[in-house]
Amino acid sequence: MIRSKLRTLLLGGGSAAVMLATALAPATASASPAPGATATAAGFWSCTVPPGYTFTSTTNTLNCGDSGFRTYYFVQPPSDGLWACTVGDGFTYSSTQNTLDCSTGGGFRTKYLLRTPKTGLWACTVPSGFTYTSTQSTLDCSTSGGFRTKYLLRAF
Repeated sequence: MIRSKLRTLLLGGGSAAVMLATALAPATASASPAPGATATAAGFWSCTVPPGYTFTSTTNTLNCGDSGFRTYYFVQPPSDGLWACTVGDGFTYSSTQNTLDCSTGGGFRTKYLLRTPKTGLWACTVPSGFTYTSTQSTLDCSTSGGFRTKYLLRAF
């Protein structure tokens, strides 16, 4: 009985929030962010991931194909400290998380905390132009469970 009332309250509150957000959103000709996502100045929703960009979230849409649902990507340029679904050239990562944010066909995928390589950074990979001076075994870098090596970077 209490669960039923709580569920009704939560559903009603969520519906009210969506209606309020819809009423307050300005009408524009551009594509709006997918439900539950926020746009940033550098990010936008796209049917593909352009070269030099990464994506931070996905959703299904009817906008990107002739028939049926397709993956819609929230793309933005990679940057230091960004949680992203891919690691672009010139970046490494220092932590991972298992998430549905990056899913392109269902199921959990790895999301990476992007970092600009520099001397003194503990990173999960050793990028070109760097070596390492120490290692540690950690779960921070795990992409499939279990311990992985983390490297203390040093530029050549």
